Amino acid sequence: MKHWAKLNNNRIVIDVITADDEFIGSGKAGNPFNFVETSKTGQFRKNFAGIGYQYDMLRNAFIAPKPFNSWVLNEDTCKWNAPVPYPTDGKEYSWDEATLSWVLITPQN
Repeated sequence: MKHWAKLNNNRIVIDVITADDEFIGSGKAGNPFNFVETSKTGQFRKNFAGIGYQYDMLRNAFIAPKPFNSWVLNEDTCKWNAPVPYPTDGKEYSWDEATLSWVLITPQN
C-alpha cells in the first residue's frame, strides 16, 4: 500500500489516502491524474503531503502553506524557515510576526 495525495485543479492537496496502484488507476477514488504518491519518510517529494499543501511540479515536492509572510522557502528541503533561527537553549518559543522574533512561551500556573 502507498500513500496518495489527491489534488484539486490548483495542485492543492484536498485528501491523503492509502491505496494500491490498481485502486488509484481504476478511477474509483477519482481521476487518477489528480493523485500523486507521497512518502511518509520524505524519500521522495521532500515532505509528506498534508491537506492544504501544494504540489510543486517543478520542485517535485509537497510544500506546506506559508506560515508567515516573512518566512522563506528552503529550496533544498522545501520547508519554510523563519528569518531568525529558532533559539537552541531548550526552551519553547513562538514566532511573533510583528517583531520578527521568537518570543519565549512562559508556563501558566
